[in-house]
Amino acid sequence: MSEPAISPAAATDALAEIRARREQAVTATLVPAWYWPTLGGLIVAFTAAVETDRPWVVAVGSVGYALGLGALVAWVVRRHRAQVRTALLGVRGVAAIMVYVLCLIALGLVTGFAAESAGLDWPATLGAAVTAGAMTATGRPLMAYLRRLMSARPIGGRR
Repeated sequence: MSEPAISPAAATDALAEIRARREQAVTATLVPAWYWPTLGGLIVAFTAAVETDRPWVVAVGSVGYALGLGALVAWVVRRHRAQVRTALLGVRGVAAIMVYVLCLIALGLVTGFAAESAGLDWPATLGAAVTAGAMTATGRPLMAYLRRLMSARPIGGRR
């Protein structure tokens, strides 16, 4: 039994539909710009609470951080349908995220240790604040890079 012939126009339309659906999936996986400063603010507030060395402030800060982070992630997932799509990210996308996170961790640690060795008060909070600033400044460019990577992937192929 032979396959029915598909016209070039029908094939072009089908590929356009596939590309449009992929673009929807790519856009849905990206987090909004406000996510980065909000997450950074939560991290700084939590770190400051821990650095007070007052048990009740640490407890309130920990609960506040957990509730705030849970609400932030739930809102992004529900509103933006954010999901991990490793097939779209590919190896380069996963590597970019890993390098990004490691760089942020290194920046926070170096800043915190430098502040402590300089005798500054609240060194961990300073490190967290610098990291939060870096996340705010670089979160959108990271998302743009990941979007380009995901959009450039061949349809139905691996790269």
